[in-house]
Amino acid sequence: MMKRKHRRLSFVALGILVLAAAAALILTAFEDNIVFFHSPTEIVEKFAKHELRPEQRLRIGGLVEEGSVSKTADGATTRFKVTDLNKSVVVEFRGLLPDLFREGQGIVAEGHYNNAIFTAREVLAKHDETYMPPEVAEALKKSGQWKPAEKKK
Repeated sequence: MMKRKHRRLSFVALGILVLAAAAALILTAFEDNIVFFHSPTEIVEKFAKHELRPEQRLRIGGLVEEGSVSKTADGATTRFKVTDLNKSVVVEFRGLLPDLFREGQGIVAEGHYNNAIFTAREVLAKHDETYMPPEVAEALKKSGQWKPAEKKK
């Protein structure tokens, strides 16, 4: 028969084991739902180094490159380039783009990157001419080429 001290120690060890297993399950579930933001430069470089997987959900942000917006033959898919003024990534989006979507503006798109094309599930556009999504502004600052607009007085 186990001594009282050993039995208590067994229960504590079992409790720690159950908590560790629960924490591992929670973290595994979160990993599937976490979406990381990347600039076009980061996506191209990390994909080349195999740091990103084709099935991994990502967010890309930057400016819609001038002259890059076009519709595909099916008429429902829009193809455009997102740039951080350093590198560009081709984005394909099937569906309706936000009303404020246009060339030269900041956007954030969520989807997957594979075969040099970012397939977006969702595209978010800025809501006025002075707003830039924080992630996009940070990516453009890192590229050293972002010049914030002057505020109206």
